[in-house]
Amino acid sequence: MPPLTRRQILQQAGAGFGSLALQSLLGADGLLANTNPMAPRPPHFAPKAKSVIFLFMYGGPSHVDLFDPKPALAKYHGRPIPVWKKEDAFMGGKTKNVAMQSPYRFARHGQSGMDMAEVYPNLARHADSLCMIRSMHTESNNHAPALFQMNSGFVQPGRPSMGSWVTYGLGSESENLPAFVVLLDKLGAPVNGALNWSNGFMPATYQGVPFRSSGEPIAYLTPPGNVSASQQRARLDLLKQWNTEYAAANPAETALAARLNAYELAYRMQMSASECTDLKGESAAVRHMYGLDHPTTAHFGRSCLLARRLVERGVRFVQVYSGGNEGPKAWDAHDDLKKNHDLHCAETDGPIAALLDDLKISGLLDTTLVVWGGEFGRSPVAENGKGRDHHPKGFTMWMAGGGIKAGHIHGATDEFGYSAVENRVSVPDLHATILNQLGLDHEQLTYRFTGRDYRLTDVSGDVVKALLA
Repeated sequence: MPPLTRRQILQQAGAGFGSLALQSLLGADGLLANTNPMAPRPPHFAPKAKSVIFLFMYGGPSHVDLFDPKPALAKYHGRPIPVWKKEDAFMGGKTKNVAMQSPYRFARHGQSGMDMAEVYPNLARHADSLCMIRSMHTESNNHAPALFQMNSGFVQPGRPSMGSWVTYGLGSESENLPAFVVLLDKLGAPVNGALNWSNGFMPATYQGVPFRSSGEPIAYLTPPGNVSASQQRARLDLLKQWNTEYAAANPAETALAARLNAYELAYRMQMSASECTDLKGESAAVRHMYGLDHPTTAHFGRSCLLARRLVERGVRFVQVYSGGNEGPKAWDAHDDLKKNHDLHCAETDGPIAALLDDLKISGLLDTTLVVWGGEFGRSPVAENGKGRDHHPKGFTMWMAGGGIKAGHIHGATDEFGYSAVENRVSVPDLHATILNQLGLDHEQLTYRFTGRDYRLTDVSGDVVKALLA
């Protein structure tokens, strides 16, 4: 074949440049087969919510001391209760069958008459916005497996977390931020660490991304100081060229497309993530509302404000942890319930109320589902005299916004708060309901792995229709 003339080279190259431009335009309009695993995907049916903020009170907040008052505990205080069993004790001999009354006063709030303890006075203003579930129950009384179940539906590790399922099902509305973001307590991660927001057997694209609440939002996100933006772009372009050539020659290796998109997302995040976590643009009134000017509420308040900023920028799933490490640093009130809950309620009450206020003002509460809860509750009997042990048989969680019935109390525990006895809600039921609000049918949202179709709710779970507006 004779060598190409300069005119022929320019003609062919020009056609190539035109096809690249056409490919970009078609991709932007959604008219091209999209290899981006985070591209927005349609839900199974019309959703009520676009995003979720899960306020995770790690350690096990006490339902009978916050949202589920039990006068029988005062009546039996210091005496055995008939329903408790020795095998319920996680801490063995430290927990005795001796009823312990709550150290807090309760009052009813709003037109709904919702019961709340005195340690959540700001949240009490939102009583008529909450849907209180008093009949939660789970399978394990140990933090690690209970965390796994609340996050992934299973007590064993290795399964994708709920945020991963949501982003797998819906993709992302943000081109410049991760679809699933995790904000940790100032004292660190809960037990299990990153396994709590793991992608499990799904591609790594769907795992949660921990954001720092101050400084560089993501570790190693910013390139070294001696690397300019143009150099960084040139490096990524060269990588993209090599990977694209390899992908064209090896079309069966679909993971490469995900890697290409991950590189591009990381590059875009270098600007967007820093902008999102920079709160200088927020007014002094907003910063004060979230408690950023007080040492007790500053960290959790910043996380709640970041959660609002993330969902308004299209992030699908934000998980905000209260409580880090173990023991009293979390909501794990073995030794002194009042001391523990005084601290953690003070840290979270104002910021949570501010988040709900802020979402209402902006109109985002209509499309954002807020979930509050921990991995289990706490026992109605005493441990070490003034603490409470782990308790999975009955506890409380609440939801707000995102098409959930407001000012509603669902289910009940028995007179001691020992066991869920009315309109019981399992963790798969909760997961099915959350997915439902996002327009996802939990039975249709499946992922094939090792020859089997898996789902978040496995072989159980029902949408709790009584919770829906």
